[in-house]
Amino acid sequence: MINLLREMLHSPVLDIVQRLKHSTGMTVTELCTAMKMSYMGVKQHCVELEKAGFLDTWRRPKASGRPEKLYRLTAKAEALFMNHGTPLTLDLLATAEKVYGESAPPKLLYSYFQSKGEAWSLRLAVASTLEERARLLARLRTADGCMSACETDAHGHLLLVEHHRPFRELSARYSIVDELECEMIERLLGCEVRRSVEEVSGLVRVTFLIKTTAHSA
Repeated sequence: MINLLREMLHSPVLDIVQRLKHSTGMTVTELCTAMKMSYMGVKQHCVELEKAGFLDTWRRPKASGRPEKLYRLTAKAEALFMNHGTPLTLDLLATAEKVYGESAPPKLLYSYFQSKGEAWSLRLAVASTLEERARLLARLRTADGCMSACETDAHGHLLLVEHHRPFRELSARYSIVDELECEMIERLLGCEVRRSVEEVSGLVRVTFLIKTTAHSA
């Protein structure tokens, strides 16, 4: 594990992991085109990552011919990315529940998201439009480990699309986390937001659909 991490810091392996994290899987050809590397060079790194348990493969059907072989991240790769649900955090919340009662963890989590929202609100104050606020928020959430981007769908709706869930372990223990996070985003953007999650193997895509008054009508 340590040797692989050392290699990742000094080779295209980190680039491969980052690109796969932002996708639902990529072929070796797609990776080498994006990275401007040789096919065999990329293939070798993918095989090594697969042997280490960080990648697996699946077949994507094509209109004609054989299905394409895609590489994607596994759940083991989560350890390579930011995680807010550390054992210390979970232990502290469990201790608070034991000492102060079952309402303590939700209250602490509520206070956390309130404080974070207030701090981010000051950063978003320079934005004059909803789209500007959404793009600034995406940058803040990327810095917080969410790998966020502001996009527009085919219907013209603004979206926050994220490829990592730093609160995954925390929300598995305390389901209120996802609700509090969504409410914080609604307060920051000043409109309703609908959250959806897609997860396959080690890949995740969290979408926050930003529902403006015009789109809600």
